[in-house]
This record gives sequence, structure tokens and C-alpha cells, in this order.
Amino acid sequence: MKRNIKIIVLSGMISLVSGTFSCKKYLDKSPESIVSEKTAFKDFTNFQGYTEELYNCIPDFTNRYWTNSWNWGDDEIQSSALNFHFVNKIDNGDFWGWQREFDGWGAGWMDVNNANTNDDRFTKGLWPLAWYGIRKANLGLENMNLLTNATDEERNLIKGQLLFFRGWFHFQLMQYFGGLPYIDKVLPADQDLRSPRLKYQECAEKAAADFREAADLLPLNWDNTGPGGRTPGKNQLRIDKTMALGYLGKNYLWAGSPLMNYESTGSRTYNVELCKKAAAAFAELLKLSESGQTPYKLLPFDRYYTNFYTFGQNWQMPGGGGSDGLEAIFRGPYWDAHGSTYGTAKQYTPGPTIEEGNVVFAPTANYINNYGMKNGLPITNSAQADAESGYDPQYPWRNRDPRFYNDIVFDGIKLVKGSLPSTVPEFNRYANLFTGGSSRDERVGSRTGYLLYKFTPITSNKFDQGYAYGQNLNIKVPYMRLADIYLMYAEAVTAGYSSPSAKDPSYAKSAVDAINVIRDRAGVGHVAARFLGSADEFMKEVRRERAVELSFEGHRFTDLRRWLQLIELPYTLKTAIEFDRAAPLDPSKDPKDSRVVNFRERTILQRPFSEKHYWLPLKRADVSMYAEFKQNPGW
Repeated sequence: MKRNIKIIVLSGMISLVSGTFSCKKYLDKSPESIVSEKTAFKDFTNFQGYTEELYNCIPDFTNRYWTNSWNWGDDEIQSSALNFHFVNKIDNGDFWGWQREFDGWGAGWMDVNNANTNDDRFTKGLWPLAWYGIRKANLGLENMNLLTNATDEERNLIKGQLLFFRGWFHFQLMQYFGGLPYIDKVLPADQDLRSPRLKYQECAEKAAADFREAADLLPLNWDNTGPGGRTPGKNQLRIDKTMALGYLGKNYLWAGSPLMNYESTGSRTYNVELCKKAAAAFAELLKLSESGQTPYKLLPFDRYYTNFYTFGQNWQMPGGGGSDGLEAIFRGPYWDAHGSTYGTAKQYTPGPTIEEGNVVFAPTANYINNYGMKNGLPITNSAQADAESGYDPQYPWRNRDPRFYNDIVFDGIKLVKGSLPSTVPEFNRYANLFTGGSSRDERVGSRTGYLLYKFTPITSNKFDQGYAYGQNLNIKVPYMRLADIYLMYAEAVTAGYSSPSAKDPSYAKSAVDAINVIRDRAGVGHVAARFLGSADEFMKEVRRERAVELSFEGHRFTDLRRWLQLIELPYTLKTAIEFDRAAPLDPSKDPKDSRVVNFRERTILQRPFSEKHYWLPLKRADVSMYAEFKQNPGW
């Protein structure tokens, strides 16, 4: 894989005939690419070359298009100048917009017209490539008997990757569409597809079997294997035991969550037994990480940003590495890193003051309220509670959770470090996010009074190019990182054992311990005693912690759905803050200590959701293929 996973050998691809969901129409192959099965699968080098293509089926949701939408919960809102991104369709209740037929500009990453497994980030779409990848994995698994010129270790590496990808592609689809047919064999091209949709939990059990077997076959570190030893330091993206365990646990936790349990059993509560299985998988992973047997560990907070972007390092992929260790557990390939400089980076910088372009994704004020105080307490807009936490709406940015300062730009922050042209007013050097300020603009600036800088350095603007643009700013958000594992463990243990102090029997840390590990890294106070009296009260802090630590990384939409909160107030609201500066901006003072007046929250929109919005609608053409493949309710 280009630059970040060195291909051992990429053999010609076997001709894949039309199979489930008409994969061939997405990925036709020329006659020259056809090789015999005997050649493709005869030894590890050739079989691994065949397997490598599965990695190129993973969409890069961060950089699929020039600007990219992947936060569809209550967390983010786009400037109004353009409306082709899926988040705008979500806000209007139009969930059909995930499909290329309804996407308009073709900017989405879930479906694309030109799906391909080449090295072009623009050709990656989840729906077509997941089905293609499932068929390819099945074809490989059915031909394992042809791998005769290989060691047991080599056979395990091949089989483990194929099993993981079969489970992963199914899981990625299930979390958006619900239970689907679980395709675990190669379907003949001349056979009508009749596989029924399974219940979510039935599908999840099959995925779990694939993830579990993959975890048992795969290594902790590819560098320590015979084949991986030939490409040392170039194996970070290869599927390993940690990845398989992470998705084994996530698959079980999702299956045990209220939405999925409701779809499967009619109960709108957590499924206790599935949550216990999830906790066991996460515990197994965390013990391996904490004992130093894997390369994965939490990055120090002063290097936290490297989870999401790097600069000054040609083609250095975000996610950690070197002496820091890896926090990113699962990432797709990195085809065009520097392209994010002129695409993804621009979507967080307000135009026209310090950037060109008219697509700005800004954090909603309602979501920013999840960021509590440095002492670990939430802000509540309750006088008694906020007196304890120290939150003061006259000084709304003072003593906040350090992750707030890492992720969010608020009024008065210095945005331009270098010199400004004489034609640009000096006040544009700063974020003017008060009501009527130059950074506030419904069409091309912040609609909410905040800006998001979690994925870009503060100098990502047209004036500080020598720092950000000229030194290889590379942005990529991981699918899964180690902090997520701690948070999912805490949720699974709490749901499975009904106590914040509960532990998986095989692991030393309790649910609350896991949350506090993440807070310790950020320098935030531990979970307060008042949240430890019951599982229900503690779960509120688990969910808030998840909202803060994993903010804007693409998790919120599915989290709200699986918790059965997406269609409920206040989660249907997107809000802005309005306020006036109590005094003119003083650049010599820390903007955290700025006093504001008339501070209030204003609703921008309320999303028109109903029960049907818990699942995305399937393609009409696909649900018309046969009666057993039914459309999701309400669509």
C-alpha cells in the first residue's frame, strides 16, 4: 500500500465474476488481469498479493473528496453557501443522500460512481467495495487448500486477514443498515441471490466468529513474523491480533446496544450477555497493550494531535509511531497525503478572512457543552452544579477540560502567526466569534461561535503557508484508536455488570478506572463520586467522556443511534452561542480569561427525525432484487 504499507508482492488479480449485489458492475477487470487460481494461490507471496487488494477497499472518509463530511450527529454543522454534503441531507431528514444517485456532487464516501481498488482516494465507496471485499475474502478462503507452498505461519497470516475483512465489511454495513445477509461463501454468478436479511444480533454472531478466529491466527506484531520481517517498520497497517480483538469487542458492544437489541429482540435496553462478551474482548486487548506485548499505547497529550495530523514530515501518516508508540489501531491506506492540505484542511478555516473557499464545518454549541471543566465536572447550566464545577457563563472558556483547548477555537484565539498583507485588517489575525464578528458568517464562516481545529494546526491558513501548507500537512482520522477501546470497555462493563466499579473477571481495571485512564492522559479530574452511585448515573459520564475524547471522529451519529437518542430532544437540536465582548480584545491577555456579556444559546435548526431515521434506507434497486431482501422500516 502506497508508502505506508509496503507490498510484499502484488500479483495479478483473479477474475471475479458477478456475484452478490452485482459487484462486477463496479469493478470490471480487463482480460490481461486474469490469472489462474493455481498461480494466484500457490504460495504466500502470490496469495498475499491477492489479499493486499482488500486494504484498498477501505474508504478514507477523511480525504475521499476535496472537502469531506463524516460527522452526522448533533456535533457539527456546515456553512450554508453549499449544501451537497451528506450532513445537510441528514439535517433535513433525507437519509437517501448517502447514495450516489442522490448525492449530487458525488462527495460522499459511502457510495461512489467509479468504485475502484486503485491508488486513487476519490474512487473509494463503502457500499460497493464492502460487497466486493466480502466476495474477494470468500474466494480466498475457499482456495486456502491451494496454498501448499507455505508454512503454517504464512497460512495463518493469509487466513486471518481474510476472516477479518469478511467480518469488518459486514460490520461496517450492519451499523448503518441493520441486519443483512451474512455472505460467508462464494455465490455462483448464475445463481439467483436468495439470502434473507438476518436480525442484527444473528449477523453480529457470524461476524464475531470471523473476528475471533482471525484474532487467534494473527500476530501481535507483523515485524516479528517471517514474512513481516522482510518489510520491518512497514507493517503498521497490516491486520493484526489487536485489530481483530478491537472489532470483536466493538461488534459485540454494538450488537448489545439498545437499538440493535431492539431490532433483534424488541427490548430497548442493553443486552447484558453480549456486553459481557464485548468487555472480555476489550479486556484481552488492553492486557496485551498494557503489558507491552503490542505496539499500541496512548500517546502523550503533547503529541495527541499526531493521532489526526502530522506536518513537516514527508508522507508521515498520522496515528503515532516511533518512540511514541501507536495509538491508532485501525486505519486504511494513505494514497494522497498532501492532498489534505488543499482539501480537508480548508474545511475548518473560516473564509473569506484567512482562507479561500466556502465550505466550513463548525462545532455546534450544544455539542461543545459536553466539554466540562478541568476538575472533571460537567457544565450543566444549573446554578448549584456549576458553582461546584466552577463554570461561569461570564467567563465561559476559563478552566475548561484541556481537550477543549486542543480541539476548539473560541473568541479571541490568534489564528495567524505570521505577517498579514497591508490590505488585510489586523483584527482578522484573531478569531472574531462574538455576535457580528468577522469570523461569524452563515455562508462561509462559523455559524455557531466556535471553530474546529482538532485536525489542523492553528496556522492552517493562506498567510501561514510556510508552516502548515509548505511543510506537508497530512490529515487522517483513524477508524479506531486505543482510547476508544478504554471507553468501549467502560461502557460494556457497566452495561454488562451494572456497576461503575465492576470489572471483567480477567482484567484488573474497573469501568471507572478505564475512564480515568483517559482523563489522566489529558490532565482532567477523575469521575466525581456523585456519578458512582448507580450504573445509570455513571453511564451519563461514560457517554459524555466518549463525546469529548472521540469528538468529531465520526462516532457520534452511530452512538446516538445505538443509544436510541438520535430522534429525541435535545439531540435533534443544533445550536449557536451569541454574546458580546465585555471589553475590546486585548492581545496581551489570554483569551481564556476574556469576560463576555449577554451570553446565550440559540437554536439554528431542529432536525425532523422519526423512528425510521435510526437506520439508513437501502438502495431501491437492491431491495427490488428479491422479496427476502426487505427495505428498512419507514423507507
